[in-house]
Amino acid sequence: MQRVRLQELDLQSYLRPGDGVVISQGTAEPRTLTETLLSQSDSVRELSIFLGCGSFSGTFTPERTGGHRFVGYGGVGDHRRLIQCGAMDIIPAHVSSLPNLIGREVRCDVAMIQVSGPRTDGSFSYSLSADYTAEAVTKARVVFAELNRNAPETYCDATLDAAQIDVLIETERDLIQMPSAPVTHLDRAIAANIAQFIGDRSTLQIGYGAIPEAIIATLGDRKDLGLHTGVIGDSVVDLIERGVISNFYKEVTAGVSVTGALWGTDRLYDFVDHNPLVRLCGIKQTHAPEVLVQLTRLVTINSAIEVDLTGQVNAEQVGSEYIGAIGGQVDFVRAGARAPAGASIIALASTARGGTVSKIVARLAGPVTTARSDVDIIATEHGAARLKGCSLRTRVERMIGLADDRFREDLARAAFTMYGVRASPA
Repeated sequence: MQRVRLQELDLQSYLRPGDGVVISQGTAEPRTLTETLLSQSDSVRELSIFLGCGSFSGTFTPERTGGHRFVGYGGVGDHRRLIQCGAMDIIPAHVSSLPNLIGREVRCDVAMIQVSGPRTDGSFSYSLSADYTAEAVTKARVVFAELNRNAPETYCDATLDAAQIDVLIETERDLIQMPSAPVTHLDRAIAANIAQFIGDRSTLQIGYGAIPEAIIATLGDRKDLGLHTGVIGDSVVDLIERGVISNFYKEVTAGVSVTGALWGTDRLYDFVDHNPLVRLCGIKQTHAPEVLVQLTRLVTINSAIEVDLTGQVNAEQVGSEYIGAIGGQVDFVRAGARAPAGASIIALASTARGGTVSKIVARLAGPVTTARSDVDIIATEHGAARLKGCSLRTRVERMIGLADDRFREDLARAAFTMYGVRASPA
């Protein structure tokens, strides 16, 4: 490991034209390294830069690409504008497939990551994101690590040894803050319809956003919940501190909350610092089917842009605008639906654009992210409907019941035209 002062860092000494660069995503972006990458773009050209599912730093914009091409597997945060201007290509992929893609279809000549530490044994912590980061480290020709003195030292399932780092720079930067989304009355109504499926000792996989925040707020009276998920925010801190999330009865990593990444504020970062109750794990632990199948009480909760009358889910795209991701949705939907005492829930508001557009639709306007054959439960503010094992006729009837009153008659007409199902709009 070579320690290099920032002002002496010359990326041209390490990078080659056309290299594939994999950067840790979200709040874990090593911003000093990525900013240096942009500032030295004249000397290091034509890179393919993998940014994961979402970015929130504002480092890369349509006006600041450095002439490089970007690749990701989601349109979250800053990625949306990069996709719109044609600077980013999307790889439609399940999160569970990323370890096999990185180093092959996703070129990984160089890894740039943020770390904390060092520990007493000389190793470093992946701090805010383990997900695909450890995989990139093992496959890259050159590993750059930004040691941020403000980053929390988290417990991780993989150890980052000094010998795995080629270049280390030290910084002291404020961490990216992602406050909890404001929870509305609508979010609370959706959460109330989901709460019935979450019992004592359930293990939760839950996404990030207002609906998950509202769901978590309803769980204060539960006992001994577990947590095994891809990302967590500030809202879980209260439940862990109060013992609601104890992980005592979780079949995998009992006693420990497992996540791949931390997307929150200093409230979360301070909580996880040197805290053995939370463990950051790579995708092979958080999303792998052979791990998830062991969680017999797994309840998974994910979101959608729209759902059609038969239960097909679009969580990626509106028209030509890519704003979501396949992400881990299918990985978790399948696991939750198969759990003997679990459930898999897709949660969404029934309308968008101020109630002028229905999100329960006759035909999807975008791709099928999750097939109707995998879907278990759909929930809106109007109720929750189990679709698993149901006929097309029953699915159509139940989905119309989840739609807003203003659109049910049109949906009933479409149901007859498309499926020959005479459904009541009432």
